[in-house]
Amino acid sequence: MENSVIRGPQPVVTEIRPSRGWISLNLHDLWEYRELLYFLMWRDIKVRYKQTILGAAWAIIQPFFTMVIFSLFFGKLAKVPSDDVPYPIFSYAALVPWTFFANGLNQSSGSLVRSANLIRKVYFPRLVVPVASVISGAVDFALAFVVLLGMMLYFGIVPTSNLIWLPLLLLLALVTALGVGLWLTAMNVQFRDVQYAVPFLIQAWMYATPIAYPSSLLDEPWRTLYGINPMAGVVEGFRWALLDTQTVPGPIILVSALVAIGLLVSGAYYFRRMEKTFADVV
Repeated sequence: MENSVIRGPQPVVTEIRPSRGWISLNLHDLWEYRELLYFLMWRDIKVRYKQTILGAAWAIIQPFFTMVIFSLFFGKLAKVPSDDVPYPIFSYAALVPWTFFANGLNQSSGSLVRSANLIRKVYFPRLVVPVASVISGAVDFALAFVVLLGMMLYFGIVPTSNLIWLPLLLLLALVTALGVGLWLTAMNVQFRDVQYAVPFLIQAWMYATPIAYPSSLLDEPWRTLYGINPMAGVVEGFRWALLDTQTVPGPIILVSALVAIGLLVSGAYYFRRMEKTFADVV
């Protein structure tokens, strides 16, 4: 009589292999790891203002005092036109989305290096890290936006129905920050020089964006082509939606949206292609 061997359930083994070439983005993984995304967002917010005296007030101080400097040098001394809007609110309305973009770009570009210990130990879609860094800036944006509404009340500016476009314009700023951030954070893992170039890039980009001056200084078709800078469309869109400036920025926003989507898609594919090397190099 043959002896029968009773075997228990066999363990399930999942083997994770590095991807090859250009692969799918697997965006559904972001939804499956949404709790991790939420955790990393709040981690970034807490770390940003940990052991600071003023805390979240820095979200207001930074754009507000930049507005004061711009108003003094560009508004009073240089007499830069402001589309028939008081210069302080003209510049501050642009600085609110710009600060959201600049902080998101700055945080996301170094996010993988800062999360090196987590990346080496646990598997999760690496896209979660830069996405959380950009979205966490929404809290700072909300605080600065409240001050903007107060300034509108002070200057007697009443919002029009154009206000309904603000969520889409904020989304455009987020897409731009994430698209460029994905390129930079993937490159920063390989080349740490990137972290030193990012502050210079942000500073140069700010002066290439119509924050201290209006894009109406340019004639068509150059004004529309100015939308190749995605933040030009965001900034002019914010002014139009909130301050009801006379020049409708439809064409420039369209060009900016196309460029921003291109940056996001190409950045996501480049990020996914380089993802297999992150744990080894970071």
